[in-house]
Amino acid sequence: MTASMNKNVNDKSNDTPDLLSLLDDLIKKIPKISESTTENIDLKLRARISKLTKGMSPIQLVLAYTDWLGHLSLAPGRRTQLLQSLTEKILKLSADAAKSIVNEQDENTAPTSSLFKHELWNKRPFNLLAKGHQTALDLLKEFSTDVPGMESSNSELVGFINEQIFQLLAPSNNPLTNPEVLKTTWDNKGKNILQGISNLLRDTQKNLLKKNEPEMGEFKVGENLAITPGKVIFQNDLIELIQYKPTTKTVEQEPVLIVPAWIMKYYILDLCPEKSLVKYLVDQGKTVFMISWKNPEKEDRELCLDDYLKLGFFAALDTVKTVAPKTKVNAVGYCIGGTLLSIGAATLARDDDDILNTITLLAAQVDFTEPGEIKRFLGASQLEFLDSMMWTDGYLQAASMGDAFKALRSEDMIINPAIERYYLGKETKPNELMAWNADGTRMPANMHSRYLKELFMENQLSTCKFMVDGQPIALQDIRTPFFVIGTTTDHVAPWKSVFKIHHLSRSEVTFLLTTGGHNAGIVCGPEHPRRKFQVMTHDPMDKYIDPDTWAETVETQQGSWWPLWNNWLTEHSNDEVSKRTIRSSKKGIKVLRDAPGEYVFG
Repeated sequence: MTASMNKNVNDKSNDTPDLLSLLDDLIKKIPKISESTTENIDLKLRARISKLTKGMSPIQLVLAYTDWLGHLSLAPGRRTQLLQSLTEKILKLSADAAKSIVNEQDENTAPTSSLFKHELWNKRPFNLLAKGHQTALDLLKEFSTDVPGMESSNSELVGFINEQIFQLLAPSNNPLTNPEVLKTTWDNKGKNILQGISNLLRDTQKNLLKKNEPEMGEFKVGENLAITPGKVIFQNDLIELIQYKPTTKTVEQEPVLIVPAWIMKYYILDLCPEKSLVKYLVDQGKTVFMISWKNPEKEDRELCLDDYLKLGFFAALDTVKTVAPKTKVNAVGYCIGGTLLSIGAATLARDDDDILNTITLLAAQVDFTEPGEIKRFLGASQLEFLDSMMWTDGYLQAASMGDAFKALRSEDMIINPAIERYYLGKETKPNELMAWNADGTRMPANMHSRYLKELFMENQLSTCKFMVDGQPIALQDIRTPFFVIGTTTDHVAPWKSVFKIHHLSRSEVTFLLTTGGHNAGIVCGPEHPRRKFQVMTHDPMDKYIDPDTWAETVETQQGSWWPLWNNWLTEHSNDEVSKRTIRSSKKGIKVLRDAPGEYVFG
């Protein structure tokens, strides 16, 4: 029996190599998925989800709300405090309602929110509805702030989403509780509702047919927008460079090169003649050049930030140097164009090139530690979903960027316009700025991804980690005088973020703060009696001053900032020369076509 058992054991031992060989064969036959295939599968899934969510990452929302509810559940003291606040607010609202019923208080108690701006919201019972909504909104903000252990970014996102949802429940959004809608309907015998339905059907049809033509009303580029005379003198695959026709016999020696943002059409700075910064500078004796960016298509998906620097700013600068040799250049950058200009200026400084005479930044950030409300939409998960959405088309659509910026000011940009259009039946004709705003642009996938990751998320530019040609650049290397402009109600580049140039620059900084927003504050015209501004020059040897103290102590001046900036440019000019006629030359300059060129129509 023992011999039989030994034989069985030996048989099994002999079978083991065969079994292992069989397993090895099976493992080899398992099809392997390549890394690129795996990435494509993941990208396609995220892309489909992002199409439904308009680029918003549901994972980031889930994580934010989990962070909020989880930490709130572990904070009984905070919950008790919030319950007390809830009780106090309910009692106060009840007291206000009781006093209003017996007419013991002034009826002018409606909140100051733009949702309730009409005077009828100060009348009973609508003032109580408005106050009730505002009370609930304030309480909701309390619930999402100061939760022990909660990440501040998640707190901001939760608060923002809660506010957006609750704004949809505002009494102003219900035609039966909106006094302005009720009065208009009564006065017009319901015609406004019929007109509103017509507007809704027309907008719905446009969305279903996916008509992307911008609604610009009576405005048209080249006819009553962007009409300052000039010529396109250079073109490559990314830019056209426009040189504007001089209107004075002599011009200042140093030309002005404007680098606009590529998330907008350049003619924001050349609107109608009375609001054209370009025309104003030309009339003041400046030789002005403007970059007009190409609106990228799917085949431009691989355009990167380096391309915008080399094919954009540096290519334009080389052309300007050809037209105006042996002189320095006054460079002007607007919004993200100002960020690109700063990168270019730091690169030139690193390479010991002193071609720039002055640098002007219009509502442009170089330090992104506090970039404003737009950072609510950013995070590692959010960037992955944005990349996936851009991967499908090769670019970020103009509508996606427009929706994100509108969401930051949903009351003024979404809710109120919808009420006026669909409830009140109003057809608001666009002005010049509104027409330009409707004429959106796209962003190449590669460039936008790097911009968000390395500048917004990692803040590499302000920490001397941003790489150009394989070497880091530093804003501290720049010795060119700065003129930096911030606007008080800027939601895109908050002025306190723009103000951070003071602790990054080792050159003279003249900082100007003007009233208005990101666009209206810049495009205010040379005369604007309702505008105010503050300005002060900071020497690199001066002590640092924080933005709040700066705003409290610097004298306020009335009017537009344009003349003061023009005088600053003149003060930094060396001499005057004969006007520079626009013409082709043997130096490689060729007049290609009239301004505004071709790319602006893309």
